[in-house]
Amino acid sequence: MKALIIIDYVNDFVAENGALTCGKPAQVLDDYISELVEDFSKNGNFVAIASDRHPENDVHSPEHGLFPPHCIEGTAGSDLYGKTLERVAKVPAGQLISVDKCRYSAFAGTNLDIKFRERGVTDLYLTGVCTDICVLHTAIDAYNLGYKIFVCEKGVASFNAGAHQFALEHMKNALGASIV
Repeated sequence: MKALIIIDYVNDFVAENGALTCGKPAQVLDDYISELVEDFSKNGNFVAIASDRHPENDVHSPEHGLFPPHCIEGTAGSDLYGKTLERVAKVPAGQLISVDKCRYSAFAGTNLDIKFRERGVTDLYLTGVCTDICVLHTAIDAYNLGYKIFVCEKGVASFNAGAHQFALEHMKNALGASIV
């Protein structure tokens, strides 16, 4: 069984006025990711949303001090971006998996692995931002958990073009991910 994981495709990382925006490189992914959502759900596969979310004044996160406050619970910054939000709203409830995370990886401190195992998911298709941070760390954990990894090249972006390219190469060469 397959699952599409949309990693941190939220306003604070994508929108022009986001707290830690990747800007245009992330914004142009919206049509592609929203089409993937439709394709995966139409074909009976799962769509997983892994969104960074922090309580206000979160001093316990390891990100505290590394980055300005972002993805605060209850704010528009923590909401999915653009058309992707609209498409996700149409995914049948039984096919939608959603986890809030406060670490880079979608697996760290969440029950995402359990949810995938319960549903027989073996193949993960990764999209979202940032390629070199949260997408990469999710891929590393997926590799260590034994999943087959596919990175949707037209569905990932970063604010750092060099780091984006490094992460794609690393996922391919060190994790055996297929870049599709």
